[in-house]
Amino acid sequence: MTETIAKAPKVGFVSLGCPKALTDSELILTQLSAEGYQTSKTFDGADLVIVNTCGFIDDAVKESLDTIGEALAENGKVIVTGCLGARKDEAGGNMVEGVHPSVLAVTGPHATQEVMDAVHKHLPKPHDPFLDLVPAQGIKLTPRHYAYLKISEGCNHRCTFCIIPSLRGDLVSRPIGEVLTEARKLFEAGVKELLVVSQDTSAYGVDVQYRTGFWDGKPVKTKMYDLVKTLGELARGYGAWVRLHYVYPYPHVDDIIPLMAEGLVLPYLDVPLQHSHPDVLKRMKRPASGEKNLERIQRWREICPELVVRSTFIAGFPGETEEEFTHLLDFLREAQIDRAGCFAYSPVDGALANALPGALPDALRAERQARFMEVAEQVSVERLQRRVGATMQVLVDQAVSLGKKGGVGRTYADAPEIDGVVQLLPPEKASKTYKVGDFIKVRIVGTQGHDLVGQPV
Repeated sequence: MTETIAKAPKVGFVSLGCPKALTDSELILTQLSAEGYQTSKTFDGADLVIVNTCGFIDDAVKESLDTIGEALAENGKVIVTGCLGARKDEAGGNMVEGVHPSVLAVTGPHATQEVMDAVHKHLPKPHDPFLDLVPAQGIKLTPRHYAYLKISEGCNHRCTFCIIPSLRGDLVSRPIGEVLTEARKLFEAGVKELLVVSQDTSAYGVDVQYRTGFWDGKPVKTKMYDLVKTLGELARGYGAWVRLHYVYPYPHVDDIIPLMAEGLVLPYLDVPLQHSHPDVLKRMKRPASGEKNLERIQRWREICPELVVRSTFIAGFPGETEEEFTHLLDFLREAQIDRAGCFAYSPVDGALANALPGALPDALRAERQARFMEVAEQVSVERLQRRVGATMQVLVDQAVSLGKKGGVGRTYADAPEIDGVVQLLPPEKASKTYKVGDFIKVRIVGTQGHDLVGQPV
């Protein structure tokens, strides 16, 4: 048996890009493990390498192409998948193959079977059901205590700055029974925080007209509200969190806020607003561009005062005037966005916005991004200061010497890797210990930039 395992082919794996790409990587890794392949995060010693790419903005394209080049230089046998794999170059050919013609195969995103077909062609491995065992929840690239749950693929919108639909296609919602079954397996495996992701979480079920599915013998609609409510009820039985990402501010999102107020899901919304001025939003062709987002956010906070809103914005979009940009800064202050990120507009190949009149100089775009982030930081720090003195529940991400020398955690207000953290001080009581994945009570004693400082109690 030992000899058989030692001879199992080894596949190097690199996953780039967003959480949605990460879930694609997890599906591929799960299938590799199910078929008996060993996997590695390094190129050294691997029989071939799979690179899951991002192709959304120029920096991501460069990182992906550089990583492919590095894998080819160190290993020589590379299969490429992900969003960059679906992009064309100026001549209409495949961008990846144009830059790196020696790659073994190129696929687009959400293409587990196509990737496995390429692996089988270049690195065959017969399945041995006695040796190739996979955990019920599949292979995960996140720490054991949190995981991403992708509920749909693709997007029906055609925002002028975005090429995601051309890479990932139109919205395809996963069957609700399948989603809930995966969620339960994750909770049973020890996951304490489930992060719901998609291209457009609010649109879940639109493509199937919210048809009724079944889970545990009970009817459940393929709809955002029903999914979130059921996930919250499921998570409660495991003492776990449910966090919502990529929530477009459609009117029916209002129905989710009471679920947050009663503690069924975290009072946290990741809402990609992108701008505030109606004229800019129209040029962007944003969904719900006519909604009064400021009033809606204020109404949400009336229903659920603990609500935390994170969002992303674009500064320097084609045609953006100083007045329109000032409108955005005013919105940021009035809406009190807890966590805000900002991109200087980047003309992505294939995006319709490239043809819009009024392109701004690079320096002005960068200057507006910097001004935005200055205001965003002021708002964020002021809101963080309000936490000082409060006792909050914290999910532990790092624990040094079982917490005796401190650690790092997050409150409900902070998603992993994109928001702040709580820097945990050594506990006052020598007997107090904790480990990664534990929920602990922490008294907030100060702030440190975008982070909190807390004393375990």
